[in-house]
Amino acid sequence: MLLKLKNPVVVLDLETTGMNIVTDRIVEIALLKINIDGNEEEKLMLINPEMPIPPEVSQIHGITDDDVKDKPTFREVAKTLAKFIEGCDLCGFNSNRFDIPLLAEEFLRADIDIDLKKHKFIDVQAIFHKMEKRTLAAAYKFYCNKELIDAHSAMADTKATYEVLKAQLDMYKGAEFED
Repeated sequence: MLLKLKNPVVVLDLETTGMNIVTDRIVEIALLKINIDGNEEEKLMLINPEMPIPPEVSQIHGITDDDVKDKPTFREVAKTLAKFIEGCDLCGFNSNRFDIPLLAEEFLRADIDIDLKKHKFIDVQAIFHKMEKRTLAAAYKFYCNKELIDAHSAMADTKATYEVLKAQLDMYKGAEFED
């Protein structure tokens, strides 16, 4: 589907040193700009976070301290990145809760004044959660291929929950679930 845009959109994703928006840093940034005419521009950069990347985080994204030791810092590329996203709406997956706030923190640390209030945000994860039901009835249909009769009756919900759990354990054999 061709997007009908009022502004260019930059789809972005960050790989970071961790999940703390205030203290963690970007180690990789990918930007895909979709211009109003449909033309696309890409930027992909490894960034020296100026702090160690925890080994457990490197295991997730595959980026190690050695990979970024000779790469530019965020401060060194901040003006280029700010110019690239200027006048654009921003899009990502879980971006409103993670990527955009962390990016804003990086710009603040680099003394780059970027007014994010001028941008619109499109969070694909938020759209997904709004449009695809996240109810027990939906889980029961997905995992058990059954319609939940008497939803919101305590025993019907309890039994459906138990059936969903068993189906999940069958479907995701060997997976570990921790909260």
